[in-house]
Amino acid sequence: MRSDNDKRDEADEEAEAEAALPIPANCDRLLRSLTDCHRHSGPGGRGREAQCRHLNRALAECVVSAFCGDEAEAVRSLCGSAGTSLKRSQCQRAQIRLSGCLSNSAHQRQSHR
Repeated sequence: MRSDNDKRDEADEEAEAEAALPIPANCDRLLRSLTDCHRHSGPGGRGREAQCRHLNRALAECVVSAFCGDEAEAVRSLCGSAGTSLKRSQCQRAQIRLSGCLSNSAHQRQSHR
């Protein structure tokens, strides 16, 4: 029998999936690995978070790159290290463009439901 916490976790995951961008086919392997990591690390909490962090990050980067590859690459190249004030402002603009791209992708998905 499932506990109330399990039911809430399941409902939270379903709500997040509704709002999230779909997982591109080239990210499927990472999604399966992350799901397996969650399954093997037990119930939620910091332990699971720490054990699965690298897979969570890799999946996020895969999804972001699939939807907004050019913008993600600009952020990686411009924001990867400290620099001049010009580089910092270019980094900030690149981050704003990436945010806008992700927002547009999510809005497009919502309007196609």
